[in-house]
Amino acid sequence: MTRTPTDTDPANWHRHFAAQANNLAWDLAESRTDASRDAQMLAAAHAAAWHWDAVGTELHRMRAGLLLALANALAGHGATGWQQAQAVRDYFAPRSDTPDWEIALVHAIHALAAAASGHAAEHAASWEQARRSIEAIADAEDRAIVLKTWAQVPAP
Repeated sequence: MTRTPTDTDPANWHRHFAAQANNLAWDLAESRTDASRDAQMLAAAHAAAWHWDAVGTELHRMRAGLLLALANALAGHGATGWQQAQAVRDYFAPRSDTPDWEIALVHAIHALAAAASGHAAEHAASWEQARRSIEAIADAEDRAIVLKTWAQVPAP
């Protein structure tokens, strides 16, 4: 939980609301069992992206895009999720500084978006990349966090 700003600097408030909305959207995505809270998940993901766009770094904006890809794919907006997942993968995959947990999330969400948008071959390829990437996560706590999202990804 982020500390509520006590000043009037809009940037501090943007960061506060970005973190709040981001955490809510991830919680809703990771615990999703049906569509009953999809509108809230999507709204929170969009709010986080909007606030990060105002004050975040490129990395913040790309992570917000990853969350949008996840939320859209889960909510049945396959084409939108696919487009976002492609952009995020194009950003993170070639970078040598992408942490092991993050590249695993990228592949898992790309696989989910491919499945949601009917791209069977890409679904299978990304699903396998995600599986291998998850196995390679060094930290057990990081792996446990990624597995929450992985649980939402259907096998090809």
